[in-house]
Amino acid sequence: MYFIALVLPAEINDEVLKWKIFMRDHFDCVVALRSPAHVTLVPPFWMSDNLENKLEDTINQFSQLEGSFEINLKNFSAFKPRVIYVDVLPNARLETLHARLLEYLIVSDLFPIKKEDRPFHPHVTIATRDLYKKAFNEAWEIFKKENYEASCRIDGISLLKHNQKNWDVVSTSQFIN
Repeated sequence: MYFIALVLPAEINDEVLKWKIFMRDHFDCVVALRSPAHVTLVPPFWMSDNLENKLEDTINQFSQLEGSFEINLKNFSAFKPRVIYVDVLPNARLETLHARLLEYLIVSDLFPIKKEDRPFHPHVTIATRDLYKKAFNEAWEIFKKENYEASCRIDGISLLKHNQKNWDVVSTSQFIN
């Protein structure tokens, strides 16, 4: 199983990790701890390992057409009643990157990637499917009052692979400019 994302820099990952650990310690949420802080571009999909190098090459080719840009994170939000996340502020460049990457991968017709039915909603997950509905309100009361702001430069796209326990970054492409 694979997914494609923008993996955030170490200083942001460290902040997000503190909140993920808080959720583990107070609400037994561990799923979000299995991946680095990231913004998902293509959600998890099953793919044969023998296509991995070709997908890496395709992402690298796509990245040669793209340039770096900045994203801004601000405060927290939720997909009630199971997900709490750091909000990514609206960003036309990010929206365009997502749409262009998805089209590029689908048009290549080499990988089992399909257009999502749900709209693109960039975010950085703190707690997800293992946050039980009964605990959501208590956790949300804590996070909805928290303030957080950060910005970071996005310089490339990462391919992540599930190792039966966690998500590993297999490769990260670099934008050309």
